[in-house]
Amino acid sequence: QQQQQLALAQQQQQQQIPDVGNMLADLEVDQLPPNLKREGSDWFAIFNPRVRRVLDVNLVHNLPHSSVIFDVEDGRQVSYLQDGSLPQDGDLYIRSVCFSPDGRYLATGAEDKIIRVWDIGSRTIKHQFAGHEQDIYSLDFASNGRHIASGSGDRTVRLWDIESGQCVLTLAIEDGVTTVAISPDNQLVAAGSLDKSVRVWDTTTGFLVERLEGDPGHKDSVYSVAFAPNGKDLVSGSLDKTIRMWELTPPRGLAGGGPKGGKCVKIFEGHKDFVLSVALTPDGAWVMSGSKDRGVQFWDPQTGEAQLMLQGHKNSGTPHHASQRGIC
Repeated sequence: QQQQQLALAQQQQQQQIPDVGNMLADLEVDQLPPNLKREGSDWFAIFNPRVRRVLDVNLVHNLPHSSVIFDVEDGRQVSYLQDGSLPQDGDLYIRSVCFSPDGRYLATGAEDKIIRVWDIGSRTIKHQFAGHEQDIYSLDFASNGRHIASGSGDRTVRLWDIESGQCVLTLAIEDGVTTVAISPDNQLVAAGSLDKSVRVWDTTTGFLVERLEGDPGHKDSVYSVAFAPNGKDLVSGSLDKTIRMWELTPPRGLAGGGPKGGKCVKIFEGHKDFVLSVALTPDGAWVMSGSKDRGVQFWDPQTGEAQLMLQGHKNSGTPHHASQRGIC
């Protein structure tokens, strides 16, 4: 009977909560019942009161922002990487980092327009890739561990071969490249741009096979793209404050056919500011987004509804990554 009374009280409390849709940042955490929030000393999570709660969340580690690699199990520092050829008093801004699939290497893209591939075990630079003419904003390792895609303000996407140390593909567009992603089967590379579009190329031929834009597309610059684990869907985040999920159109890579237009199958709306980062969980069950509103939201890709919002960052929610263990 006490449990029934408690459930009834919680239901009455939830009915009094204003309906903000997916704008979970509009809810006051202090006014929410315990079953709709989790709080730490410097973070909190809000669960959508209009959606059945199926996820839980907790803070595992709070790591400082620096050029350091940490163990996600215990939070200890594993490695500190520094290019000894640079001045010790210099300040080289690193805009993008990406681990190799086997965890042996870390690729970094810096404002000096050079991609460095670090051997984490020996703390040495295995390769340096030069060729971009402006800052490198995004990197992604292929699942085969052999190739790295890079996107730059110089309006190019480049594909680099780790074994040969060479650039094997250069793709030019009309505006700056803000984000890149390689498909799970390594056959496609996608890029978001300042021109509001998402482009997808065949990595073998260099053919432009998809151009996602226009009426169902973003209304402002695209700052993040990520392939779903099935390789058939793609999500993108934009300065228009939305996330879009695209269904790519087969067959692809037909020479002379021109790029196809993928189908926008879902629009996620709920952030109050620019969406700067998107990702999917390894099983594809959840879409995650980080925003300048300092929130990270979990979305159901089937319904487009937000499950929860995390907040704890003192600045914008920039690129994050999901693994079997959690997100960072």
